[in-house]
Amino acid sequence: MTVQQIMTTRIVTVDLDTKLAVVKEIFDKQKFHHLLVVESGKLFGVISDRDLLKTLSPNLGTMAETVKDAACLNKRAHQIMTRKPVTIHPDAAIIDAVSLFNSHNISCIPVVDNDFIPLGIISWRDLLKALAPRL
Repeated sequence: MTVQQIMTTRIVTVDLDTKLAVVKEIFDKQKFHHLLVVESGKLFGVISDRDLLKTLSPNLGTMAETVKDAACLNKRAHQIMTRKPVTIHPDAAIIDAVSLFNSHNISCIPVVDNDFIPLGIISWRDLLKALAPRL
């Protein structure tokens, strides 16, 4: 079984200069945990919902919110993204993805072609769903 057979092809991308207000809105409306950051169609980074939560003030949307709290939404994607993310090719074997998850502290692996253009994403949940019927 290859990565291409289990990867999620519905990916959402943002640009390097996308404001965190937009990133937050995407995560608030969607049911996924990772955004790919691209420039000219090529992958430059990954933002997880946890990366965003670490950046945002806990006072946002509360009576205690200050101008400084709200200003964090003006930061840009490139300021919080993981640069040079671990990636995998769609033709790689699933065991290669398992190895990457085990050797790096990551929760997703972008699937890219030879030109570093994102084709999909694989999470450890995708691996579990694919492997569970075989156990």
